[in-house]
This record gives sequence, C-alpha cells and structure tokens, in this order.
Amino acid sequence: MRLLASVRDRGEALAAASGGADFIDLKEPSDGALGGLPPARIREIVAALRDAHPALPLSATIGDHPADAADEIDARVDAVGACGVDYVKVGVAGGDTRAQRALLARLADSPWAVVPVFIADRGLDPALVEAACELPFPALMADTEDKRAGSLFDCVSEAALAAFVERVRGAGKLVGLSGALREHHLPRLALLAPDFAGFRGALCHGPRTGVLDPDALRSVRRALHRLSARHSPCIDEGARRIAPSLF
Repeated sequence: MRLLASVRDRGEALAAASGGADFIDLKEPSDGALGGLPPARIREIVAALRDAHPALPLSATIGDHPADAADEIDARVDAVGACGVDYVKVGVAGGDTRAQRALLARLADSPWAVVPVFIADRGLDPALVEAACELPFPALMADTEDKRAGSLFDCVSEAALAAFVERVRGAGKLVGLSGALREHHLPRLALLAPDFAGFRGALCHGPRTGVLDPDALRSVRRALHRLSARHSPCIDEGARRIAPSLF
C-alpha cells in the first residue's frame, strides 16, 4: 500500500515528495472533495516535481461536477491532462445511473489516463463499479464528498470496501481508497490492502484546508509502510504493467 498525498501548491508538493509520499495528487481542498486547481498552477507544480522527483507519479483532479455536465467535464479533463500529469482524476457522484454510465463511457474514450473516483457518501454501487472494471481505466478509487460526516469507513462497510478492492484488482487495475482518512484508520486500511491510500486532512496543520505538515506526513508514511509490510498482498502483474513506477 502506497501513500497518496494531496497538495495544493508547489511548496506543499515538494515537501510531500521530500517527506516520502509515493504519489502526489494535485487539488484545491477548499473547493470540495475533488476541487480543481487552475491549469497554470498545475503546470507549475508538475514542472517543479519533474525536475526534483522525475519518477514520482502525479495526478490532478478536475473539480467537482455532476455526472451529466458532459461538456464541462470533457473540457476540464483535456485542460488538466495537457498539463503533464500522469493521471486525471474525475469524480463519479451519486445520482442518475444512466448519466454515470454515460460519463464512464466518455472517460474511457479520453486520450488521457483517467481515474474515475466513486463518491461513496451513500455507498458504492456494485453494478457501476463492475461497468468501470470492464473499461480501460488504469485505476479506480473510492472517496467521500462530505469530509465533516466522517471517514470512508463511516460511509461504506468494510465488507463492501473489501469487495471493491478485490474486484478492481481482479480487473488488473490499481485501486485506491480515500475519504477523510486519518492515521488511526491505517490498521483497517492495511487489512483491505489497496494499492494506495489517499490523505489530506491527516497531513495538515488543523483542517484539510490548512497547510501540509511534513512531520505529519512522515508519521503517516512510517505507520503505513510498517503495516503494509505485515499485510503485503500479491501485486497483480497487470497493475505492474499499468503503473510500474509505483512498485
């Protein structure tokens, strides 16, 4: 299990990379669960990280959009992908199932490496996850929207999360879990053994909208890697081919 650290600017990105984050995710936490950064700032962060940490995988979010906002989503995916990140993260929020399926189909045809993020405040839809597993995405994630309502574990049962991890990994994709996760959640995460776990609030001074704290990041990283060593799953060779830099 690898540590994904969400950052909002160049300084946080370099601090997270130097602190041992395995994956850097670019977002604006004050603008929602998947708040998007301006393309100019994404390009600035990407340039700094490519120079200092060239092998580090990078992702960026496009912002929070309803599934039926097709034109807006497509435009943002193109704008973010053109900034040079490895992965473009797009939220798949609850609502009209037909709109969600249409969104997944469009994203699967994108020229960029898109990672759908299932917003799981009201649980995970197994049929929708199954549909995504059958499409050529490099990875899938589960996250939450309302960070004040608790963590991912308060929204989705551990049995459902285990099924999600198993199904996505069985499809040869990377699988990630996020959603108001804290250091005390690490033992439960280690048992589920996703390929990566995403953190923001646990890495900050104060709330998730605060400043990233390198000491907090190092603490989470040490605990995560220690637990991962005890619960190391067999990594799917398909996942290695998709993102070898993570392993």
